[in-house]
Amino acid sequence: MAWLDLVMTLCLMQLVAFSILVGRARIRYDIQAPATSGHETFERLFRVQMNTLELLVVLIPAMWLAAKYWAPHWIAVVGVVYMIGRMIYLRAYVRDPASRTVGFGMSILPVLGLLLSILVGIVKEI
Repeated sequence: MAWLDLVMTLCLMQLVAFSILVGRARIRYDIQAPATSGHETFERLFRVQMNTLELLVVLIPAMWLAAKYWAPHWIAVVGVVYMIGRMIYLRAYVRDPASRTVGFGMSILPVLGLLLSILVGIVKEI
């Protein structure tokens, strides 16, 4: 379970890092809170942060639940794929939002896979 805990912690740290990027952009582009618009780069970073938060709310409990039914080290690998997808998504979205597809796919597919694996695990135990 240590690998699972490590990957989940890294996922949370990634969200914190994205939040720091948003905070720095807020200062750089003089976007006063609570505004969430005003400069294109800030808006893109903010959307990456919010999309990451939205997925993380499902990812973390899904990883815990999936690890009840499947080998935790494989669930950790799925989390690593998610994190790599998030980095690709960040770079692509900030550069050109239309190019975010690969990063988004590498983020959402692990989440959906985990949810499906939980259902399969539950059915196997019924």
